[in-house]
Amino acid sequence: MQIRRLRLVNFRQHADTVLDFEPGLTGIIGPNGAGKSTLLEAVAWAMYGTSAARGTRDSIRRRTAPPRSRVEVELDFVLGAHRYRVTRSLQTAALFQDGEAAPIANSSGAVTDKVTRLLGMTREEFFNTYFTGQKELAIMASMTAPERARFLGRVLGYERLATVQVKLKEERTGIKAALQTAEFGLVDPAVLDREEAEAGARIERADRLVATAAAGQAGATAAFAAVAPAWEEIQRRREEVQTVETDLNIAMHSAVEARRAFEALDLDLTESLAAKTRRDELAPQLEAWAELAAARERLDAAALAFSGRRALEAQLAEVRNQIAALSGRLAELPDPARLEAARTELATAQAAAERLSIEHDEQRNRWVRDREHATTRRHALEDQLKEAREQLARLKTAGKDWVCPTCGKPIGLGYETVLEELETRLAEIITDGKHFRARMDQLAQEPEVVAVARRAAEAAEKEAKRLATAAVRLEQGVAERERANKAIEELAARQAGVEARLADTPTSYDEAEHRQVRERLTALEPIHHEVVRLTARAERAAELVPKAADAEQHLSRIEARVTTLRVQLSALGWAPERFDELRLAFQRAEQDRQAAEVAVVRAQGERAAAIEHRAHVARRREERNQRAAEVERLRGEQVFNQELDRAFSDLRDDLNATLRPDLAEAASALLGDLTNGRYTDMELDDDYVPTIVDDGEAKQVISGGEEDVANLALRLAISQMIADRAGQPFSLLILDEVFGSLDEERRAAVVSLLRGLADRFPQVILITHIESVRDGFDRIVRIDYDVEQGIATAREERPLGDEVSHVAA
Repeated sequence: MQIRRLRLVNFRQHADTVLDFEPGLTGIIGPNGAGKSTLLEAVAWAMYGTSAARGTRDSIRRRTAPPRSRVEVELDFVLGAHRYRVTRSLQTAALFQDGEAAPIANSSGAVTDKVTRLLGMTREEFFNTYFTGQKELAIMASMTAPERARFLGRVLGYERLATVQVKLKEERTGIKAALQTAEFGLVDPAVLDREEAEAGARIERADRLVATAAAGQAGATAAFAAVAPAWEEIQRRREEVQTVETDLNIAMHSAVEARRAFEALDLDLTESLAAKTRRDELAPQLEAWAELAAARERLDAAALAFSGRRALEAQLAEVRNQIAALSGRLAELPDPARLEAARTELATAQAAAERLSIEHDEQRNRWVRDREHATTRRHALEDQLKEAREQLARLKTAGKDWVCPTCGKPIGLGYETVLEELETRLAEIITDGKHFRARMDQLAQEPEVVAVARRAAEAAEKEAKRLATAAVRLEQGVAERERANKAIEELAARQAGVEARLADTPTSYDEAEHRQVRERLTALEPIHHEVVRLTARAERAAELVPKAADAEQHLSRIEARVTTLRVQLSALGWAPERFDELRLAFQRAEQDRQAAEVAVVRAQGERAAAIEHRAHVARRREERNQRAAEVERLRGEQVFNQELDRAFSDLRDDLNATLRPDLAEAASALLGDLTNGRYTDMELDDDYVPTIVDDGEAKQVISGGEEDVANLALRLAISQMIADRAGQPFSLLILDEVFGSLDEERRAAVVSLLRGLADRFPQVILITHIESVRDGFDRIVRIDYDVEQGIATAREERPLGDEVSHVAA
């Protein structure tokens, strides 16, 4: 794997940093806290997500970035024959291959899984292989012996064997439980033989029961067949008698109903003839009824028309009053010309009010912006002043013995320079703070120009509101004028209609004649009602005469039918005692036959149960054979699992036995390169503690620099073994502040070694704050931190005084 390009957007200290990487030795140089190590954190975060970054999602965003601004890292790298580009933000991620537009993974989890499969490494394996920092050089020095063994086993993947063995143990437990269950369910073959013999004897007994029941069923069936014909015959005769009796009862009931109907019709006919006689007696008294009724209708219409004339006269007076009132109101209402003038005046006032309001807003916004800028800068300077005073106090307290937290050395001669820089910065902060304090006091009160603009805008707005209210009143008056004109037109049309109707109505009628006619009709009305009722009754006589004749004939026919049915019933000669006797005999035969059938069914059921019993025993025997085969299979799996577990244990022992000499051999080769052949042999004891061998003897006392070199060689050897086991060429090496306590000569040797190991490490990225090693790099990237803007900047520097070119900011 080799890195080609890295871009950071609002990630930690970096606002928008772009770095291009090439094969060879690249140095990333800058002061502590500038954001050098953040570049490596961004690489890991792009590939493995949030778990590879320090802190939380919120702490990744640049502190001075605008709210909701985008946070993104884009990484281009080469792996094998393919080139990949991964982009990751706080919400999404995508992975592209060979410049294709469509991603091969497009979610945070999918990208992490795909990268893990491509590299063949988990996040921890990736860090332990490609990344090395000063604190990690002696990563095993602080561990106990078991912890060292577990660490090497974990980073080299040996713990996978232990995981497999745990799964084998779980499977072995399951096999054991299944074997115990299968063995517990095995049935004794002797028990099955005994149950099979019992089932055979049961079948023989059932066969004898079936034969006995069949013989009994045959006898009962014959007895039933003997009595059944006589029973069926007497049932037929009984049904015939019941039919005749039913018909007789119906005929007798019909005769009664027919007689009642005939008598009712005869009575109704008598009453109709009497009504005709009475009607003829009253008819002379109603000879004047039709003439009086016509006169009453004529006089009712005349009275109604005369009374309607008074109502029309009242309506005409009301309409004339309304027309007069509306005409008086029209004289008081405004005309449209006056409304148009008011609208023009209002538009002019509103335009003036809007212009003055805009001028006031501009003046006020300018004042508010100046005041807020002064306040913000003042508060920022207060925070910077507090921080600078604390830094100065800590530096003065520690003095020249103050230890650099990065390199672990006293600051020494650089104390005066650092102290002078801090005091100068403190004075600048105090001066700027006084300036912005005075600016805040100046802008605390509203300026006069803003107040004048505000008062002018308020007066213009008040005048516009007054004119708007007056315009609304005029609009309402004009609308009312239109409604009044329309109402007058409608009332005039209504007045003409009422006057036309008055001209068509009579002016008087004969009220005395009207009263006399009503009195005569009231006196004759009871007689008229009685004649009407008698007429309706008398008119029914014509239709009742034929109905009465038909009813009399129908009664005669029904009475003849009753006589015939009585004769027929007597001829049948029915005997109820004989019917009861045959019924008892038939019921006894039926019961005997059913009992015989039940006995046959029970015997057959017993035989079927006996056969099923024998089949059940056979199935149990087959199940027993299958369970026995399952027991044998489980015993075989149990033995295989145990042998496989022992094989994995032996493999772990073999790997651990070869790990220490293989690791020592690889570390020795790297040690020789790091020391220019001064030391070429390193031994690892049983606890994996490294020892430098000089002329065949272990060197008991070594300097801090030699210890760092030995730890670096061992760390690189471990990374080499991890890459080899992952199937990846160890083409990338990233070192972060690894010089530690090395002197200048050792530092130069390390740089020279890394340059000379291009065949092993084609791309090496070394991060340091030490300027003296810069000439050993093929390419230099300078990282600085702009305190004022709160961002890290990156620029490329060429070794040996080459021209400087900015990369990103």
